[in-house]
Amino acid sequence: MLQKYSVENGRLVQNSPGYPRISIYIRPDESERRYLIDQCGLDEHTLLSSTDPDETPRIEFEKDHAAIIIKYPKNYSAEDNYFFRVKSMGVFLFSSEQSIIIVLDDDQFIFSTGRLPAFQCKTPQDILLRLLYQIIRHFEDHLRTINQVSEELEHAISGSTENKNLLSMFTLAKGLVYYQNALNGNSRLIERMKSAEAGTGVRMIGFTPENLEQLDDLAIENRQFLDQSKMYYEVLGGLLDARASIINNNLNILMKNMNAIVIAISVPTFFTGVGGMSEFTAIFQGKMAWYVAYPLFFGIMVLVALLIYWLIQRAYSSR
Repeated sequence: MLQKYSVENGRLVQNSPGYPRISIYIRPDESERRYLIDQCGLDEHTLLSSTDPDETPRIEFEKDHAAIIIKYPKNYSAEDNYFFRVKSMGVFLFSSEQSIIIVLDDDQFIFSTGRLPAFQCKTPQDILLRLLYQIIRHFEDHLRTINQVSEELEHAISGSTENKNLLSMFTLAKGLVYYQNALNGNSRLIERMKSAEAGTGVRMIGFTPENLEQLDDLAIENRQFLDQSKMYYEVLGGLLDARASIINNNLNILMKNMNAIVIAISVPTFFTGVGGMSEFTAIFQGKMAWYVAYPLFFGIMVLVALLIYWLIQRAYSSR
C-alpha cells in the first residue's frame, strides 16, 4: 500500500504536489517492489531488509541515494502478552530529487499528524531527522509503559501464589533486551551518519550545519533512553529472583494453612469415628433429648477443631 505526502507550510499534507515528497510503502506487494527496484534504483537486498525485524540498523550509499535501515518499536496490543517487540524500516533519501521513500511492515503512522514541531521540514534531510525524533519519542513512551506495567505486576506478585505474573515479568525483561539492541543499533547508525558528513568535505547525506546540531541532540537523547532501558532491565532482572521467592513463600504459607485445617478437622473426626454415633446415642439416651445432644456434640467438635487450628498457627508463628 502506498501513501504519498508532502510538506506545505510546516504541515504534512497527503496527495499534495509540494516538496519534499514523501512516499510511504506499507507491506509493498510484488508490483510495488519491482517498481522500487527497477524504476527507483533500490537494491533488492536492502529493500527486503527494510521489513526484516532481525535486520541491524545501518546506512549504505548508492549512486543517487542513501539507504538507511532504522529500528522502531512495534505498537503494543493486548495480544502481545507483555512482549514489546521492535521492527525495521527502510528510508531511502534522494537529495537531488527532493524526495524520500519509506518502506515498513505495518500501517502505524510514523509521523504525528498535522504540524511537524521541533524541525523546519523543508528538505528530505529534515524529514529524516524528524523521523528519527519520532522514533526516539516512541521508544520513550514504550519505556514509560514498561515501567508502569512492571510496577503493576510487582504488586500483583506480592499476594500471588501463581507463576503467571512472574512469567509476564520475564517476558517484559525479554522485550527490554530487544529494545536495548534496537536503541544501541540506532545509536551506531546516528554516529555513522555524523561521521559520513564530517571531515571529508563531501556531504554524503546533505546535512546542513543546523542539521548536524540537531543530529547531535538526537544522539544524546537516544543514548539517554538506551541507558534507561539498561537500568530498567538490570532492576527488573535483579528483582526477578526475589519475586520468585515471594511466590514460593506465599505458597508455603498457603500449604501451612491447609495443613492446619486438615489436622484440625482430623482430630474431631478421629474421636467421632472411634466412639461411633451408636455409642454416643446409648450414652445420652434417656438423659438428654437427641435434638439437644447432637447439636451440643457438634458444637464441642467445632470448638476442638478451632482450638487445634489456633495451637498449630501459634506453633508456626513461634518458629
